[in-house]
Amino acid sequence: MRSKGKILVIRGGAIGDFVLTLPVLAALRRQFPDSHLEVLGYPHIASIALHGGLADAVRPVEARALASFFTDMGDLDDATGHYFAGFHIIVSYLYDPDGFFAENVKACSKAQFIQGPHRPDETKPVHATSVLLKPLERLAIFDADPVPRLSLKTAPLMASVLAVHPGSGSEKKNWPQPHWAKFLAHVMSGTEWNVLLVGGEAEGNRLAELAAPLPSSRVRIAQGQPLPELANALRSCLGFIGHDSGITHLAAAVGLPGLALWAESNEAIWHPRSPAFRVLRNSDGLGHLSPETTFTVLRNLLLPR
Repeated sequence: MRSKGKILVIRGGAIGDFVLTLPVLAALRRQFPDSHLEVLGYPHIASIALHGGLADAVRPVEARALASFFTDMGDLDDATGHYFAGFHIIVSYLYDPDGFFAENVKACSKAQFIQGPHRPDETKPVHATSVLLKPLERLAIFDADPVPRLSLKTAPLMASVLAVHPGSGSEKKNWPQPHWAKFLAHVMSGTEWNVLLVGGEAEGNRLAELAAPLPSSRVRIAQGQPLPELANALRSCLGFIGHDSGITHLAAAVGLPGLALWAESNEAIWHPRSPAFRVLRNSDGLGHLSPETTFTVLRNLLLPR
């Protein structure tokens, strides 16, 4: 099916989960360049695939009509069944432990249905992108590029701007806020970089609190931006620093060099898969990673020698 046809990729999860699925979309796009490629996911996240040319359409996965497909012998919604029937290949990464969703879709559609893993096996040191690509071998897709890449229209380069994401989806993954404050003070005194503080609702007042003592002419806050806009803003920066988070994976995917401050997640599975990124951690815990060391490592990473 190298010419026409329709392919559906079903992927829920948070920002990082979706960014790590970009190699799947890229591999399908490359293998079937003339096919319509659609994503069933969360539009506010999956829109980055549209923005980067990796998908042709996005449909919301949280649609109420989809609920019956997760029950045994459910009263299936006719319109949703007709929707699935329009595809030739369906690749699903939904959590479906009982197989009800797969069987119900197969009852409605003659598509080749491929079940992918909801999450990687934490006991195996295989990166998430490789795990997510593995099911595509059923489509004779081998040796696909495992690096998430999000190609964007050229953005004006803000060569002196450092993007900083001082949050994540879990406080356990976060560097203490006083450390961030000291780190930003080093940036102000030791470089000519300006700072773009990025985050979402999870960061609350953290961005404003970190910005308050900094020179207003050298700091800007981007909080709650739509993901495609944030991707564009990141793409124009000099570099990035953040935690184990979806925004860190997004920054790596748009091609930024950067530093990921790592806590307890399995680094082999979840590290940003980009040659321009480095993971920094401390064996005694993230709180023992000093602002001075972090600043020195980042400066050496970003400044030309």
